[in-house]
Amino acid sequence: MKALIPAAGLGTRFLPATKAQPKEMLLVVDRPAIQYVVEEGLASAADEVVIINSRDKKAIEDHFSPNPELVALLRERGKDAYADAVESVGNYNVSYVYQDEALGLGHAVHCAADKIDGEAFYVLLGDVLVPDNQMLPNMQAVSDAHNGASVIAVMPVAEEEVSRFGVIAGQEVEPGVWKVDSLVEKPAREDAPTNLAVFGRYLLSPRVMELLAEVKPGVGGEIQLTDALDAVLQEEEMYALVVDPADGFDTGTVESWLETNNILYARAQGKNA
Repeated sequence: MKALIPAAGLGTRFLPATKAQPKEMLLVVDRPAIQYVVEEGLASAADEVVIINSRDKKAIEDHFSPNPELVALLRERGKDAYADAVESVGNYNVSYVYQDEALGLGHAVHCAADKIDGEAFYVLLGDVLVPDNQMLPNMQAVSDAHNGASVIAVMPVAEEEVSRFGVIAGQEVEPGVWKVDSLVEKPAREDAPTNLAVFGRYLLSPRVMELLAEVKPGVGGEIQLTDALDAVLQEEEMYALVVDPADGFDTGTVESWLETNNILYARAQGKNA
């Protein structure tokens, strides 16, 4: 089972900071944002993390590659804690595939089709951090309870914000778990079936990957993951796990990235946040 992390985007909202530095490598407290996501994937049932990368983002691959010279230098200078951190991250089980054209999230995910080999798989959006690494195991438990169904994470948002997100329609089948009937992309407030917004964590059946090969370009000429999820709903059940807003953090804008840094730094210092 693989955990896929799309990371080929341009990071436009962070320009000019991301002109030479991938957005995924921006620091969040004490490590690059993407390291949180990789560690979450490795802490789940996945046996490998696959980063769907751009060929221009060599810094990501350098970060997760061994650097014995640096480790040796740090140990020589008595900086063993730093050496241990560098050595550990260089040994993570991470591989790469490449998205050579920016054709949407669905296209990015499908770039890793050869890695899936008919198995269920996770998709972890790199803008979203889940520091306690518990979301994927909780989603796996929901899937296991429903015959291996696909599961997406959703988070309640204010009613005035639903038009910014994809939201689910469906019924709550047990506390915190919904059976999904449909996905509605950025509905008007008065048209939104719920206030449960898709949150950037997916546990998907292998059929979703097959359907991505058939999805036609949609909004903006891009291949949308949502379109494949809509298609799989015609064939299979799908569930949604409602997650606590305190458990996940969006770093997709400068403002949310700064807020995430402040909250996680306060937590690291033992303060309430």
